[in-house]
Amino acid sequence: MSIEDWRRRMDEIDRKLLGLLNERSLCAIEIGKIKRAQNVPIYDPEREGEILRRMKAESSGPLDEEGLQRLFERVIDECRRIETIWGNRG
Repeated sequence: MSIEDWRRRMDEIDRKLLGLLNERSLCAIEIGKIKRAQNVPIYDPEREGEILRRMKAESSGPLDEEGLQRLFERVIDECRRIETIWGNRG
């Protein structure tokens, strides 16, 4: 395959990732609403640690554990931010 073919493939993967990240964000909004209604803190370090451990265990590579940690920490941080913003809107 040519570089253009690989880039088109990556572009398609990026579109899929975008859809999945937006879907995850919608889940975070609903979780934020529930947490607010139940007066539960948004930040749950045990849950976040569980997600990171699970992703590392389930990965078959080539992303290493450090890369996975950085990527998922960022995703979790953004979802936590969304939980806070949208959860407060009721």
